[in-house]
Amino acid sequence: MMRRLANILLLLVAVAFCYGLQLSKPHYGDLIGPIPARGKLGDTIVGRGFEARAEKVEFARNLRTDRFGETEILTTGGVWAVVTVKFAARAQSTVVSIASWRGPTGLTYDQTERLSFANDLLPVPIDPGLPRKARLVFELRPDQVSNATLLISEKLLAALDSQAEISLGPIAVGADGMPAGTVDTFDMTQPL
Repeated sequence: MMRRLANILLLLVAVAFCYGLQLSKPHYGDLIGPIPARGKLGDTIVGRGFEARAEKVEFARNLRTDRFGETEILTTGGVWAVVTVKFAARAQSTVVSIASWRGPTGLTYDQTERLSFANDLLPVPIDPGLPRKARLVFELRPDQVSNATLLISEKLLAALDSQAEISLGPIAVGADGMPAGTVDTFDMTQPL
């Protein structure tokens, strides 16, 4: 009887131990996920294949673009965020293809596809010794602006590769709920 009780107790301890291991182990996505290279606005973030430095972030209610020789005004229900980034290749030519904006609540916004015809947007081919600037454009909810993080990588699935994570810091909000310094119309045709 005592032996049976000891076996049951040992079985319960083993089950509890296995359950604890299951809860505490990293998920598969965490094991093969991107390797973060972190910094803040103005810092040069060094990854495996490229370097990135977010120089400035500007906000607008509308975007003015040029499409096939005609001026177009793009509107949004939220706010446009335009980030100017300087890229440089490390050892070999590469293409930076993916950018996302992760808000303070964890909501993630990919770069807008409404400007796929415009110049100086991702994907950006870069070569060693020839740095290049680009714009990253996002449509955001105004409450996702402050304390956001910019995520930049070479490919969509950056498994076991570096990903630049740029902290944009706190951004003041005006009385209308929009970020401070929001302009009515941002001209995308202006040179970088």
